[in-house]
Order: sequence, then C-alpha cells, then structure tokens
Amino acid sequence: MEHIQQHIEALIFASEQSITSAEIVACLSSVAGTDIAEKAVDEAIETISQKYEGEEHFFELIALSGGYQFMTKKRFAPTVSSLIQHRNKKKLSAAAMETLAIIAYKQPITKTEIEQIRGVNCDYSVQKLLEKELITIEGKSDAPGRPLLYATSKLFMDYFSLNSLNDLPQLKDIQTTNENEIGEQTEN
Repeated sequence: MEHIQQHIEALIFASEQSITSAEIVACLSSVAGTDIAEKAVDEAIETISQKYEGEEHFFELIALSGGYQFMTKKRFAPTVSSLIQHRNKKKLSAAAMETLAIIAYKQPITKTEIEQIRGVNCDYSVQKLLEKELITIEGKSDAPGRPLLYATSKLFMDYFSLNSLNDLPQLKDIQTTNENEIGEQTEN
C-alpha cells in the first residue's frame, strides 16, 4: 500500500477514541484488498510518533488504552482550556433557544408578543440573547408605549450558516410526532 504512513495518520486523526494496531491493520487491509502486516503498521506508527515529537508541532501521538491517539501537547493545555471555556459560555438554554426561534420567525417582534407566544416572561432570555449578540434592537413599535422591536443579528446568521431568513426551515420541513397527544385520535 502506497503512503501507508499517511493512511495510518488519517485513521488515528479520524478516530474519536484511541485506535489499536489491530484496528488499523483491519482498516488498511480492507482498503488495500490484501493483508497488511502488523509489523509494518507498528513501524509506521513509530515513525509518526517521532515525526510529531518536534517543537514545530502542537500535538503528538500518544499510546493510550492499548491504542493510539493524537493529543495536544501539555504546554498548550491553557490555550485549549480557554477555548473550551469560551465555547461553553455560548451554550443557550432551552428557554433562550425558544425565544430565539420565535424572534427568527416573527421578526421584528416585541417582548410582549414573544411572551404571548411562549406563555411566560422572557426578560432573562432576551437579555442573554442581546448579550451574546444573537439578536439586535431594530427600533420601536408604533404600539402604545412604543416597545422595542427585536430581530436576529448578523452573528445569528453566521452561527446558523444562513444566507438569508428564507433559509430557515419551514414548518412543512419539520417532522412532528404525536407523543404529546392525549386520548385516541378519531377521524371526523
């Protein structure tokens, strides 16, 4: 098999958990259509391990749980930890996601209209969505008291990979289940 080392690197990279030599041999043999020697795989793994020991790489090949896995070098742990903490802060609660969905489909919309749809107060959710810059204030309504109008932001469009609001799933695209129905359904 040509470029066996690159194929092994690809398998290790794509594996979410450590991958054993036996699994690598099985995968490579399947692709090559012929048996690949475990000794050849072990030698290639040793070469790969040495290749990534250098300072120019931020990751290394680690023997783990009887297999192999690419791992970030320990000196980069604070940097990676910072990313994980940053991303965890961006998670939205179910209430915030519901509020965001209502705003996305009904924009521009007032907080009172959102609360009428949800049936609960949404002050906290709206505030969190504004802080995360997923929604913006579009102006004021002509209704009494001139309440603020909310709409989705450019960050919302980027985050959900949308070119326009027309790319949002339509109701007919959403599969519904009858799990929440009570009683037997009868035909009229």
